[in-house]
Amino acid sequence: MTEDNLNPEEGESQETAAPSPEGEQPEAAESPAAEAAEPAEATPEADELTVTKMELEERTLDLQRLQAEFLNYKRRVERDRELLRENATYAALTPIIDVLDTIDRAREHEPLEGGFKATAEQLERVVAGLGLVKFGEVGDAFDPTIHEALSHIGTDAEVEVTTCKVIAKAGYKIGDRVVRAAQVLVVDPA
Repeated sequence: MTEDNLNPEEGESQETAAPSPEGEQPEAAESPAAEAAEPAEATPEADELTVTKMELEERTLDLQRLQAEFLNYKRRVERDRELLRENATYAALTPIIDVLDTIDRAREHEPLEGGFKATAEQLERVVAGLGLVKFGEVGDAFDPTIHEALSHIGTDAEVEVTTCKVIAKAGYKIGDRVVRAAQVLVVDPA
Protein backbone atom coordinates (compact mmCIF):
# COMPACT_ATOMS: atom_id res chain seq x y z
CA MET A 1 0.00 0.00 0.00
CA THR A 2 1.17 3.44 -0.77
CA GLU A 3 0.22 6.74 0.77
CA ASP A 4 -1.62 7.65 -2.46
CA ASN A 5 -4.23 4.96 -1.76
CA LEU A 6 -4.89 5.92 1.89
CA ASN A 7 -8.02 7.74 2.95
CA PRO A 8 -6.67 10.60 5.08
CA GLU A 9 -9.72 10.71 7.34
CA GLU A 10 -10.04 7.03 8.21
CA GLY A 11 -6.46 5.76 7.58
CA GLU A 12 -7.85 2.94 5.49
CA SER A 13 -6.99 1.91 2.01
CA GLN A 14 -9.20 3.21 -0.79
CA GLU A 15 -9.84 1.24 -3.89
CA THR A 16 -9.07 3.01 -7.10
CA ALA A 17 -10.38 0.86 -9.84
CA ALA A 18 -9.48 1.96 -13.28
CA PRO A 19 -12.47 1.93 -15.61
CA SER A 20 -12.35 -0.99 -17.90
CA PRO A 21 -12.47 -0.19 -21.57
CA GLU A 22 -15.24 -2.71 -22.08
CA GLY A 23 -17.15 -1.75 -18.96
CA GLU A 24 -16.34 -4.97 -17.10
CA GLN A 25 -16.23 -5.35 -13.35
CA PRO A 26 -12.87 -5.01 -11.61
CA GLU A 27 -10.88 -8.25 -11.25
CA ALA A 28 -11.42 -10.53 -8.26
CA ALA A 29 -8.06 -9.58 -6.75
CA GLU A 30 -9.40 -6.09 -6.16
CA SER A 31 -12.59 -7.22 -4.43
CA PRO A 32 -13.08 -6.84 -0.66
CA ALA A 33 -12.98 -10.64 -0.22
CA ALA A 34 -9.48 -10.73 -1.74
CA GLU A 35 -8.33 -8.06 0.69
CA ALA A 36 -9.42 -10.18 3.64
CA ALA A 37 -7.28 -13.09 2.33
CA GLU A 38 -4.14 -10.96 2.36
CA PRO A 39 -2.19 -11.26 5.61
CA ALA A 40 -2.67 -8.46 8.04
CA GLU A 41 0.35 -6.46 9.03
CA ALA A 42 2.40 -8.30 11.67
CA THR A 43 2.27 -6.85 15.13
CA PRO A 44 5.46 -6.52 17.20
CA GLU A 45 4.16 -9.22 19.58
CA ALA A 46 3.64 -11.66 16.67
CA ASP A 47 7.16 -10.97 15.39
CA GLU A 48 8.59 -11.53 18.86
CA LEU A 49 6.65 -14.78 19.20
CA THR A 50 7.91 -16.02 15.82
CA VAL A 51 11.50 -15.15 16.73
CA THR A 52 11.12 -16.87 20.10
CA LYS A 53 9.71 -20.00 18.46
CA MET A 54 12.60 -20.08 16.01
CA GLU A 55 15.11 -19.69 18.86
CA LEU A 56 13.34 -22.47 20.77
CA GLU A 57 13.61 -24.78 17.75
CA GLU A 58 17.32 -23.93 17.43
CA ARG A 59 17.96 -24.63 21.12
CA THR A 60 16.00 -27.87 20.91
CA LEU A 61 18.08 -29.01 17.94
CA ASP A 62 21.26 -27.98 19.77
CA LEU A 63 20.18 -29.98 22.81
CA GLN A 64 19.39 -33.03 20.68
CA ARG A 65 22.81 -32.79 19.03
CA LEU A 66 24.51 -32.51 22.42
CA GLN A 67 22.59 -35.51 23.74
CA ALA A 68 23.60 -37.57 20.70
CA GLU A 69 27.23 -36.48 21.07
CA PHE A 70 27.17 -37.40 24.76
CA LEU A 71 25.70 -40.84 24.07
CA ASN A 72 28.34 -41.43 21.40
CA TYR A 73 31.02 -40.31 23.85
CA LYS A 74 29.73 -42.70 26.54
CA ARG A 75 29.71 -45.59 24.05
CA ARG A 76 33.21 -44.74 22.89
CA VAL A 77 34.50 -44.56 26.48
CA GLU A 78 32.88 -47.91 27.34
CA ARG A 79 34.32 -49.49 24.19
CA ASP A 80 37.77 -48.07 25.01
CA ARG A 81 37.56 -49.34 28.60
CA GLU A 82 36.62 -52.81 27.40
CA LEU A 83 39.46 -52.77 24.88
CA LEU A 84 41.93 -51.68 27.58
CA ARG A 85 40.70 -54.46 29.86
CA GLU A 86 41.04 -57.04 27.07
CA ASN A 87 44.53 -55.81 26.18
CA ALA A 88 45.63 -55.90 29.83
CA THR A 89 44.28 -59.42 30.22
CA TYR A 90 45.98 -60.44 26.99
CA ALA A 91 49.32 -58.96 28.12
CA ALA A 92 49.09 -60.61 31.54
CA LEU A 93 48.09 -64.06 30.30
CA THR A 94 50.43 -64.35 27.30
CA PRO A 95 53.56 -65.19 29.36
CA ILE A 96 51.59 -67.72 31.45
CA ILE A 97 50.98 -69.80 28.32
CA ASP A 98 54.56 -71.08 28.53
CA VAL A 99 53.90 -72.26 32.10
CA LEU A 100 50.75 -74.04 30.93
CA ASP A 101 52.79 -75.73 28.16
CA THR A 102 55.27 -76.96 30.76
CA ILE A 103 52.41 -78.37 32.84
CA ASP A 104 51.02 -80.16 29.74
CA ARG A 105 54.44 -81.70 28.99
CA ALA A 106 54.71 -82.85 32.61
CA ARG A 107 51.30 -84.54 32.32
CA GLU A 108 52.41 -86.34 29.13
CA HIS A 109 55.25 -88.03 31.06
CA GLU A 110 53.33 -89.04 34.19
CA PRO A 111 50.25 -88.03 36.16
CA LEU A 112 50.66 -84.98 38.34
CA GLU A 113 50.67 -85.61 42.10
CA GLY A 114 50.53 -83.75 45.36
CA GLY A 115 51.15 -80.04 45.60
CA PHE A 116 52.23 -79.70 41.97
CA LYS A 117 48.89 -81.16 40.82
CA ALA A 118 46.93 -78.78 43.08
CA THR A 119 48.98 -75.77 41.89
CA ALA A 120 48.59 -76.71 38.22
CA GLU A 121 44.82 -77.16 38.58
CA GLN A 122 44.46 -73.86 40.43
CA LEU A 123 46.48 -72.00 37.77
CA GLU A 124 44.33 -73.53 35.02
CA ARG A 125 41.12 -72.51 36.85
CA VAL A 126 42.35 -68.92 37.35
CA VAL A 127 43.34 -68.39 33.72
CA ALA A 128 40.10 -70.02 32.53
CA GLY A 129 38.20 -67.62 34.82
CA LEU A 130 39.96 -64.72 33.09
CA GLY A 131 38.78 -65.99 29.71
CA LEU A 132 41.83 -67.90 28.44
CA VAL A 133 40.54 -70.92 26.52
CA LYS A 134 42.69 -73.82 25.34
CA PHE A 135 41.96 -75.28 21.90
CA GLY A 136 43.41 -77.72 19.41
CA GLU A 137 42.60 -81.41 19.55
CA VAL A 138 43.68 -84.36 17.43
CA GLY A 139 41.08 -84.81 14.68
CA ASP A 140 40.14 -81.11 14.36
CA ALA A 141 39.77 -79.88 10.79
CA PHE A 142 42.75 -77.66 9.96
CA ASP A 143 41.84 -73.98 10.10
CA PRO A 144 44.69 -71.62 9.18
CA THR A 145 43.15 -68.82 11.28
CA ILE A 146 43.63 -70.79 14.51
CA HIS A 147 46.18 -73.49 13.59
CA GLU A 148 49.81 -73.22 12.57
CA ALA A 149 50.81 -76.20 10.44
CA LEU A 150 54.37 -77.19 11.27
CA SER A 151 54.42 -80.05 8.77
CA HIS A 152 52.37 -82.30 6.49
CA ILE A 153 52.86 -85.91 7.50
CA GLY A 154 51.29 -87.57 4.49
CA THR A 155 47.78 -88.65 3.63
CA ASP A 156 45.11 -90.53 5.54
CA ALA A 157 42.19 -92.40 3.99
CA GLU A 158 40.06 -91.82 7.09
CA VAL A 159 39.90 -88.01 6.71
CA GLU A 160 37.88 -85.98 4.20
CA VAL A 161 39.61 -82.62 4.77
CA THR A 162 43.06 -81.56 5.92
CA THR A 163 43.07 -82.61 9.57
CA CYS A 164 45.23 -82.05 12.65
CA LYS A 165 46.92 -85.40 13.39
CA VAL A 166 49.41 -84.32 16.07
CA ILE A 167 49.16 -81.33 18.43
CA ALA A 168 52.69 -80.08 19.16
CA LYS A 169 51.44 -77.15 21.28
CA ALA A 170 47.86 -76.31 22.18
CA GLY A 171 46.45 -72.99 21.07
CA TYR A 172 44.92 -70.38 23.35
CA LYS A 173 42.43 -67.60 22.80
CA ILE A 174 40.63 -64.96 24.81
CA GLY A 175 37.14 -64.50 23.46
CA ASP A 176 37.52 -64.43 19.67
CA ARG A 177 41.12 -63.20 19.83
CA VAL A 178 43.76 -65.86 19.25
CA VAL A 179 46.60 -65.47 21.73
CA ARG A 180 48.63 -68.26 20.18
CA ALA A 181 47.69 -70.52 17.29
CA ALA A 182 47.79 -74.25 17.94
CA GLN A 183 50.95 -75.74 16.44
CA VAL A 184 49.98 -78.91 14.62
CA LEU A 185 51.10 -81.61 12.21
CA VAL A 186 48.46 -82.25 9.55
CA VAL A 187 47.41 -85.02 7.19
CA ASP A 188 45.68 -84.57 3.85
CA PRO A 189 42.80 -86.71 2.61
CA ALA A 190 43.84 -89.65 0.42
